[in-house]
Amino acid sequence: MGEAVRHKKLWVGIDVGKGHHWAAAVDDAGTSVWSKKVENDETAILDAIAEAMALADELHWGIDIAGTSSALLLALLAAHGQKPVYVPGRTVNRMSGAYRGEAKTDARDAYVIAETVRHRRDFAAVDVPAQLVADLALLTAHRTDLVADRVRLLNRLRDTLTGIFPALERAFDYSNRRGALILLTGFQTPAGLRGKGLTRLTTWLAKRGVRQPEQIAARAIEAAKSQHTQLPGESVAAQIVADLAEQLLALDERIDRTDRQITTAFREHPHAQILESMPGIGPILGAEFVVAVGDLSAYRDSGHLASAAGLVPVPRDSGRRTGNMHRPKRYSRRLRRVFYLSAQTAVMRDGPNRDYYVKKRSEGAKHTQALISLARRRVDVLWALIRDGRTFTAVPPTAGQAA
Repeated sequence: MGEAVRHKKLWVGIDVGKGHHWAAAVDDAGTSVWSKKVENDETAILDAIAEAMALADELHWGIDIAGTSSALLLALLAAHGQKPVYVPGRTVNRMSGAYRGEAKTDARDAYVIAETVRHRRDFAAVDVPAQLVADLALLTAHRTDLVADRVRLLNRLRDTLTGIFPALERAFDYSNRRGALILLTGFQTPAGLRGKGLTRLTTWLAKRGVRQPEQIAARAIEAAKSQHTQLPGESVAAQIVADLAEQLLALDERIDRTDRQITTAFREHPHAQILESMPGIGPILGAEFVVAVGDLSAYRDSGHLASAAGLVPVPRDSGRRTGNMHRPKRYSRRLRRVFYLSAQTAVMRDGPNRDYYVKKRSEGAKHTQALISLARRRVDVLWALIRDGRTFTAVPPTAGQAA
């Protein structure tokens, strides 16, 4: 086989996987000139990068996953001065229909990614996160998993408790009442609560650090007095309820510990003070913002940031129908969630955020529409604060104060 032809420019697509990736390169005519399976291993990735760089003077890279499975690949590309763009999986699936063949293989997907990058110039570059952002990404992802586990356990606890003691299930909001969960670690049945009695139950709760033990004990005893029938499976179900309550208490401690880690790490970020000054944004949402945005310099203005968050409607006109505006399909759901949730929290207190929300409602906007409108406005405000390096104040600064 003769010496490989060196090209002036090539486009490389990488179909990312956990165990291995597939890389394919195309020339300016769309002809495949290189295709290779690459193990998700440092040596294999380095060899593949060297092979690709030997084929052309200029390479343009595209990947379909910018997450943990591509972390090593992205770091090694960055070390070689290569800056890939992110091609969403939905876009790859749509583009696949334009090429011959129905079989879905890693090699074909890599080729489609390369072709997509060759034809389009509107994809965002993927930056390797700095250590702080990488830490926050891991911590916030871990917290999301813990919260999901908590919701699952809580639903199972409520369902099991309803099967043997529905009055006690209704008596408390177990989602945010630690004292009620502590109660369930010791008492799960009507007979058990009646046997303990109000005074001794209050003492039992107080010894375990429960706040307002008298109120919790009184409500539990009241629920116990409303049921005197022992239901089938009560003994086994009571043990399960106690076990689930203990798991939830332990999980709450893990979530609290993770929240403290996120807060400590987030407050090392140069924009932390500015982000926390915005009503509705605390350390957790602030960390989510930092992870979702990455390099803020990648957004030219607040409009581009709002567009990335899906807060700028796009037209979908057809024939004579014009002015048909819809939410864009390509946007960061994580970033949109940050602005939506922070707006939702901000309107709970008096101030400019609530005033704007009330104004939109008075103009006929529904609750969700008013919140989205407020979220869009808050993007402009936050952008200006970061640009000027100042914290939020309810009274806008004068021209001389805005440095």
